[in-house]
Amino acid sequence: MSPWITPARFAAIAGAAAVAAVPLVAVPAQAATSVSQDRLTPSSMTAGVAATASLTVHSSSCFTARTLGVGVRDASGANLDFPGSRSNVRICPGAVSLTTGSRTLPAGSYAEFGFWQDTRGGWHNLPSRTLTVAPAAATGPSTPTGTPTPTPTPTPTPSAPSSTPPASTPASPVPGTSLAWSDEFNSPIAWGSRWVGSTSSAFQYGNHNPNDNKLDWLDPNAVQVANGVATFTAAPSAHTLENGKQAWTTGQLTTEGSTEGFQVRTGDYAEARVQLPTGSGAWPALWTWKNGNGEIDSFEYHPDNPNLLELTNHVNAAHDYYTDAKAVGPGDWVTIGTYYGAKSVDWYVNGTKVYSDGTGVGADWSAYLNLSLSVSAGQYHPGPSGTAPITFAADYLRVYR
Repeated sequence: MSPWITPARFAAIAGAAAVAAVPLVAVPAQAATSVSQDRLTPSSMTAGVAATASLTVHSSSCFTARTLGVGVRDASGANLDFPGSRSNVRICPGAVSLTTGSRTLPAGSYAEFGFWQDTRGGWHNLPSRTLTVAPAAATGPSTPTGTPTPTPTPTPTPSAPSSTPPASTPASPVPGTSLAWSDEFNSPIAWGSRWVGSTSSAFQYGNHNPNDNKLDWLDPNAVQVANGVATFTAAPSAHTLENGKQAWTTGQLTTEGSTEGFQVRTGDYAEARVQLPTGSGAWPALWTWKNGNGEIDSFEYHPDNPNLLELTNHVNAAHDYYTDAKAVGPGDWVTIGTYYGAKSVDWYVNGTKVYSDGTGVGADWSAYLNLSLSVSAGQYHPGPSGTAPITFAADYLRVYR
């Protein structure tokens, strides 16, 4: 959710879902180093069947790549990369190998390629090959399974989520912590005292931020509470952004600038139960921010990568693309938590630890909480497919310390 910066390949770093067709960037300091792609698999998959990718590369001389991963691009140019790229990889003439996380793809023909990122942020795509995804096998002579049907964009109800979240009991998976702060969304948003929804220092223009590939135009009225749930609604706006694109009014809750001014700090565990959106262009996130830095993304989500959550530490660079088809999907209620450890930030999904970054936030870190529904401008993920409103819901946001 970093402002003013063209997002990295995988929108937070933050996926096909955060990954786009990024032009090659020439970096003088590494211009003399060439990287060769020795092996890339798979060459074929079956629609709906999860598979991992493997990549082996070597270089003309040893250097450290900030990121190494496997990209996938469909016929329209949309990126559907395999999750689980590696950070800070030492690449030498002796070769290095990577096995990604798993993902599924619809039937079709794709371009598959290795990619790496240099230390100055430049992205480099290696030679591509064709990845063929065959239709799923028929289950019987008269009932073919066919190609998976994409999840349709529903007609949302702005005032309430599409389903009721399951009952919850305040408890933390981190031993020794107890509830210190929460919003259960059982009453109207406490604008001004607890939350601010009209401006953020993370947005270049205060209430909008086009240079971060967003169509957002913040409006407190875009967050409404009913039946114990806060619903964020994004809809086309009459405003025009500086880049000429039509803005979408949308909602964000931030503790920054509120009278209470609550901040999470080293040793805290923050958790939210949210309903992931289904609409194309949706970009929800739970994240932290302070003084142009301090960003930890508890999650970012894009429906075009339906089973993937982006988990990112921008304080001491680390990230993971967590995939779970059983727990993560459009319309699903999922509980996502983050422990802000001094030496390691830990991420939890439905109470189970899924990633520890080993870098942490340091002993004296603190930052404001943000829960938001952004709208993608289409550079790294598909933008809105029409003018129908997009919704995202939250059952609660809690902090334990």
